[in-house]
Amino acid sequence: MMKSAIIGVSGGRARGLAEAYRHVSRGSLAAVSSRQRDKLDAFGSAFDVSARYTDYREMFEREKPDLVHVNTPPSVRMEIFEAAESAGIPAVLVEKPVAIQGEDFLAMQAFARSARVKIAVNHQLHFHPRRSLFQRKVREGAIGNLRFIEASAGMNLAYQGTHALQAVGAFNTGATPVDVFGQVSGPEGLAETSRHHYAPDHCTGVINYDNGVSALLRCGAVAPRVIAAGAVNVHKRIAVYGDKGYVHWTMHGWESRIDNKYESGEHVYAEEDIRGQAAMTEAMIDWIEDDSAVHPLNIDSALSDFSVILGIYESALRRAVVTLPFAPARDLVGKLRGALS
Repeated sequence: MMKSAIIGVSGGRARGLAEAYRHVSRGSLAAVSSRQRDKLDAFGSAFDVSARYTDYREMFEREKPDLVHVNTPPSVRMEIFEAAESAGIPAVLVEKPVAIQGEDFLAMQAFARSARVKIAVNHQLHFHPRRSLFQRKVREGAIGNLRFIEASAGMNLAYQGTHALQAVGAFNTGATPVDVFGQVSGPEGLAETSRHHYAPDHCTGVINYDNGVSALLRCGAVAPRVIAAGAVNVHKRIAVYGDKGYVHWTMHGWESRIDNKYESGEHVYAEEDIRGQAAMTEAMIDWIEDDSAVHPLNIDSALSDFSVILGIYESALRRAVVTLPFAPARDLVGKLRGALS
């Protein structure tokens, strides 16, 4: 039985991580860490975890977990990765986004090249049952040759943009982005906050891939709303078009045209999410046990997606198409603040 731990117990995502262990057959939640003692004790009591630490380094040393879930602001993630590497922790599942701008992206990229710790990013939507089914059908050719992908999210690039980009890659498997043209607006998401999820409020990006597929990414107010009402965070979606049909997934429902047959339906996001979270964790255990079973949400894949986000920022600032990969300018967030204020 794999021994798991969580760093950072605030918010709904931490609860989702813990609740998913009811459906994980090969792992258990054995320890939790947070700097805030009151939140730590409340979370530990809620999920019957007695091993509680205000210092995650002490938790690494004493508990020796196999898998660590990192639910912290992006600003402290590199230090946690380095501590996990030093402590010999086998694997880490980290919340998105994996980075915020060029400096931390490049540092993480350099770290990942030689790290022994296995790192994947928590894009649990990849494992939602309906989306997983569609991903498999597209891989098997159910909609023919891919032509175009449209992905969007109601929140900004830092909060949900990487979900949308990961979805593009999940359907357009094996393809590499070659260039991007982007536009951004809105300074509110760039304001200083404790969460450090800095991004313009709205964005549009056109991404071309080496297999000839193009993708349209939209985040913020320019993203379509998938239900008539609801909070801004409930509007994630992806539509994938081939020369023989299409599939369309949202947080609340789905539709497809396969073999000239149209079908549609609804699902309960919370039910899909708990199963997706558990399947994502099980896939991480597979990777711990077998080096060849590389997690589909591995750090290299996540960094490739994040390079597209940096390309959107660079493109908007330069007002030009950006060829990928590229060396991002320093302090892109600061430059965006200056341009949009």
